[in-house]
Amino acid sequence: MQNAKLLNYLHLHFIVFIWGFTAVLGALITLDAIPLVWYRMLLASGLVLLFVLFTRKRLRFTPKTILGFFVAGLVIAVHWLTFFGAIKASNVSITLSVMSTGAFFTAFLEPLYYRRKIIVYEVLFGLMVIVGLYMIFRAESGYTMGIILALISAFLSAVFSVINGKFAEKYNATSISLYELFFGVLCITIYLLFTDGFTPHFFQVSPRDWFFLFLLASACTAYAFIASIHVMKWLSPYTVMLTINLEPVYGILLALVILKDSEYMNPQFYYGALIILITVIANGIIKTRRERKKNTISST
Repeated sequence: MQNAKLLNYLHLHFIVFIWGFTAVLGALITLDAIPLVWYRMLLASGLVLLFVLFTRKRLRFTPKTILGFFVAGLVIAVHWLTFFGAIKASNVSITLSVMSTGAFFTAFLEPLYYRRKIIVYEVLFGLMVIVGLYMIFRAESGYTMGIILALISAFLSAVFSVINGKFAEKYNATSISLYELFFGVLCITIYLLFTDGFTPHFFQVSPRDWFFLFLLASACTAYAFIASIHVMKWLSPYTVMLTINLEPVYGILLALVILKDSEYMNPQFYYGALIILITVIANGIIKTRRERKKNTISST
């Protein structure tokens, strides 16, 4: 039992490491954000479909539920478009640092969605995140568009997590993922059809980009999603939360090693990024302890 927990803990770190590598792949792929996301979601949909058929997961849902999947698919598609757009407009380090604010967008969206009171310490942490963002803006003002796109992406990731929270309680995560990936690529396809985006140039993908796209769709999307669900059966939410918060750290370190000079920032940038990261981790620790205390009281 103890060995199983250790193996799954190491597996979780590997998954988070892969998620951190997603941003680096976005920088390595020469395609613009729209074709990049379209190919990623199309390939990932096919791979998840094969897994769903192999494992015989349930695919029948009510029209209302499918409509919810459609909305979530649209949100995740625009989230990825702005995420990779931010990388193209700035770099991996800036995008991942700003993306860390997603936890605080969630902290303010959850009370609205689940109709609970806003917690005071979350507001204070939110102010600290603003300080960190201000320092990043000051240090890297030349990347304003990238920072704005990353902020939009972080907000959309929070919207997606709040919407998906209720789905995950009721339905199989793999089936949810298949529908959302399919609807996401469908929305982008409709947009491209109406804007005449499917040009001959759109389908001109180099062998190098095909390799990175397949890696992105398989390892960083289909595999990482399914594997993350598996390890959560063995590890506590506290352990999972702390480990996932290391994603920007892994991503920035990978970017520094692989992309080198293009990722070196002003020291003030790293101070701002550190403030955001520490605040996000502190928020997770306090929230998990409060949840543990609440569960202990309710069980006595």
